[in-house]
Amino acid sequence: MRAFTAAAVQIVPRPGPLTSAVVEANIAHALDWVTRCVESTGAELIVLPESVTTGFTPALGAEELWDLVDDIPGALTAPFQERARELGVHLVWGTYERGEDRGVVYNSSVLAGPDGRVLGVYRKTHPFGPELRSRGGWVTPGEWVSVVETDLGRIGMIICFDGDYPELSRIQAVHGAEVICRPSALLRSADLWELTCRARAYDNHVYVIGANATGSDPAGVLYFGNSMIVTPGAEVLARGSSHEGWVSARLDPDRALASLTPGSNVPQVFDHLADRNLDLIANYADDLVRPAKTTFPHG
Repeated sequence: MRAFTAAAVQIVPRPGPLTSAVVEANIAHALDWVTRCVESTGAELIVLPESVTTGFTPALGAEELWDLVDDIPGALTAPFQERARELGVHLVWGTYERGEDRGVVYNSSVLAGPDGRVLGVYRKTHPFGPELRSRGGWVTPGEWVSVVETDLGRIGMIICFDGDYPELSRIQAVHGAEVICRPSALLRSADLWELTCRARAYDNHVYVIGANATGSDPAGVLYFGNSMIVTPGAEVLARGSSHEGWVSARLDPDRALASLTPGSNVPQVFDHLADRNLDLIANYADDLVRPAKTTFPHG
């Protein structure tokens, strides 16, 4: 990884009901903010929120949403790819993706490079409960991680609720991820948002760029922004408010783990990846894939 400036852009989806015209307006709005961000900050990696083409809660069934979205690459990704090429940047954004059969929709994150090519696609592996098609929602889970080698460094992607599952980010770190991008439309508290962004960064000694939606989506669900950029030592370098806009920060691998605590003269002496007790993990590997559930009552 080399040093570069990264940014998280948070924006408000266009008002519903969701139509192809609204999707086009969402894309134009997102790309306008990307351009303004790059011109202001010089960012080389820009991360947009989850499902930025539609808003998170589409207020449509899986079949109707499937008709509205597209494959990747496809009509919905082409404008983002072109803007990445025009600006010469790496761009990450969230979009619903048309699956193989009508009604199979993935909640996906896409990484385009400065030449406009799609470098990686990740399908959300842990959809939020009501989002799941199996629970009456509109999304089918993915099953694979994505870590992409770029000239900035190795970039992994997770999406929103995925950040609650430490195994996912750990797999990406073991696969070499140095930066994990987290497009989000978080429906819980700002405390949990910060906790999980910082924990996943610290667990795995990776930078985390969390871009969270703000405003309301086509179903009228509200989001709080607070996008952030976190170091591999869990320091929050940049933090947004609830307004539309961006946060940016310089990611410097030489400074990422330079001290035990931010600004301290005490050096960092441990490595959460190298110091894992692999014998322990091997002894309990079966337990990691065994079904389990909390004993506490919940809705």
